[in-house]
Amino acid sequence: MSAKWTNDDIPDQSGRTVVVTGASSGIGLITARELAKAGARVVLAVRDTAKGRKVAAAMPGRTEVRELDVSRLASVRAFAEAWTEPIDVLANNAGIMDVPESRTEDGFELQTATNFLGPFALTNALLPHVVERVVTVSSQLHRFGRPVLADLNWETRKYDATRVYADSKLADLLFALELQRRLAAAGSPVRSVVAHPGIATTNLAARPDGSPAPITRLSFLLNDAERGALPTLFAATADVAGGSYVGPDGIGGIKGFPALGTPSRRARDPKLARELWDVAVSLTAGAAAPHAGT
Repeated sequence: MSAKWTNDDIPDQSGRTVVVTGASSGIGLITARELAKAGARVVLAVRDTAKGRKVAAAMPGRTEVRELDVSRLASVRAFAEAWTEPIDVLANNAGIMDVPESRTEDGFELQTATNFLGPFALTNALLPHVVERVVTVSSQLHRFGRPVLADLNWETRKYDATRVYADSKLADLLFALELQRRLAAAGSPVRSVVAHPGIATTNLAARPDGSPAPITRLSFLLNDAERGALPTLFAATADVAGGSYVGPDGIGGIKGFPALGTPSRRARDPKLARELWDVAVSLTAGAAAPHAGT
């Protein structure tokens, strides 16, 4: 393996099935493309199936497109109920950032639903099919998260888009690490691993109107989308332990090649993680049942 891990170091993925959410653009698209190129059967789980089919048609290898909107519990439930076969890797990649305040059909704050509650429900619903690992994409901005469990859904607090994003990404980490604890306690061979892209110049790093966020003017300090996908690919294919946190190896974890890191102390708080899990189960009841208590 090269000193700096790249796409060339992805092991042969032949015979493996990988589900990638949000795979029609950005890091998700690159993750799906590279895993298909390495021989995996890749299922692009996307909101817009027409767009998904278009990008899948340009990918090498074996791909499949299925409809999934992780912000909608009905969509999560339908996707999970239709799934009947083993999944080697579930990559929870879909996410949004700094969007105007909005509510989903389930009454959830949109960023919280898309970045955390939906992936939480999806993972628990699909977990009986997962045979190797779950990869959850978080962010270094989780370090600024301060979740209020009594108001996880932002019903009483004044909306702050950046704060909501940070909280949702901390929630992802708390969930993923608690999932690993539960898998280990159950003697399961399945691993829960977390990846983050640093700051990558993808469509996520944009204003709601589609214009680039100010930070992208400093692109020489950031990962491009191709390199931003490397931590997810590493987390999905390398021999890493459950509970690992993979991100760029540069200063502040902003740019570089995949390396193991350490999440914030708050992200590693097992009591907070258990309490968050219980709140998420309550909010998503019906979508994640009967496996939400795994």
